[in-house]
Amino acid sequence: MIRGCRKQRRERGVAMVEFMIVLPVVLFIMFGVTEIGRVLIRYNTLTKALQDGARHASVYGLAGSTQVVNIDAALNNEIRNLVVYGNTAGTGTPLLDGLIPGQVTVTVPQAGWIQVDASYPYVPAMGTRIPSFGLGATPTMVFNLDASVTMRAL
Repeated sequence: MIRGCRKQRRERGVAMVEFMIVLPVVLFIMFGVTEIGRVLIRYNTLTKALQDGARHASVYGLAGSTQVVNIDAALNNEIRNLVVYGNTAGTGTPLLDGLIPGQVTVTVPQAGWIQVDASYPYVPAMGTRIPSFGLGATPTMVFNLDASVTMRAL
């Protein structure tokens, strides 16, 4: 019985040491999965907003039945506001933090088609920079989510 007690006393801190070794790895994996989820949600929101803008442009941009798409300044502003704010008036808060109407472009790639593009600067939850711990330059974590929707004019 005395030997069992000694062995148990010697191994008492092993679980704590193993936990301290594994904890940063598990936290890093959890944080990575969370960030990937945030990126996918932002990208999905951006593409849905672009689809709404392209749909609006396809309905109001077609000049008669000639397949000529006419995007004037007023319609262009409506499309940009719809993508950024979710309404054509441009009121309220943006659907995505940091997205502005200037990051949305509306083009006519060919007769009868409308293309709406956006470049959204994604900022991770942890901030714009991660520490390099003296191993070189501090990398920036901000990157652009680029999305494009092409739709046929009605």
